[in-house]
Amino acid sequence: MKEIITSIQNPKIKNLKKLEKASERKEQQLFAVEGLRETVLAHRAGYCIQQLFICEELMKPDKNYSPNELLTQHPSPTVFFINREVYQSLCYRESTEGVIAVVSFKDISLAQLPLRENSLVLVIEAVEKPGNLGAMLRTSDAAGVDAVIICDARTDIYNPNVIRSSVGTVFTNPVAVCETKEAILFLQQKNILIFAAELEAEKFHYEQDFRKPTAIVVGTEASGLSEEWRKAADKKIKIPMRGRIDSLNVSVSAGILLFEALRQRETTI
Repeated sequence: MKEIITSIQNPKIKNLKKLEKASERKEQQLFAVEGLRETVLAHRAGYCIQQLFICEELMKPDKNYSPNELLTQHPSPTVFFINREVYQSLCYRESTEGVIAVVSFKDISLAQLPLRENSLVLVIEAVEKPGNLGAMLRTSDAAGVDAVIICDARTDIYNPNVIRSSVGTVFTNPVAVCETKEAILFLQQKNILIFAAELEAEKFHYEQDFRKPTAIVVGTEASGLSEEWRKAADKKIKIPMRGRIDSLNVSVSAGILLFEALRQRETTI
């Protein structure tokens, strides 16, 4: 007979709850992933799933993401079945698919980024809002960027809100996390042009040529990019502002810049 966990006091459930804290994630080198799609995307990206918690009564069929893909992997994770009440005490979303995974950290250093000859890279400096980071990862996936580099981050990429708002694209994008000075040196050694988004720039983004190896760098809405990035930039760019405010949400700005680069690379300008 299949054993079903019915108490939130179960040690496995209590430890899963601990992973909501960044300090626990860092100490255990583990994080939680909620949702069938997100868990399958993590698995396909080579992340090691240590545990699966499944609520069968909440599972929904999906032609693109199958739980069998997780259950038949080798080596297989430890699978635990939980009831609806326990699952709902763990989940963040109202609409879920009955799957939560405990996953091991992965190498997110610059050295593992698989850059091609004419790469398009998004660099994000000092991001602190998980929702913004998740939105930029989702946009990066849609634009088909070669890598996302996160510098001096004030939130970790395994924050549940990052995973949720990215719709699992935190796993589909090649991602590296590092300090600004490391990123600048890395891009310069790879001969990738640095385009810094800056309100005081003289040129608009559509006046620049993004068809060469390109890194688009965005900073915080409050203070913009650091002086390090401003000095390292090969070009400074800005987005036209026709209203009364002088800036956009950083995730919106990143989307505009990335898709202009994509447009140029797919058409003749």
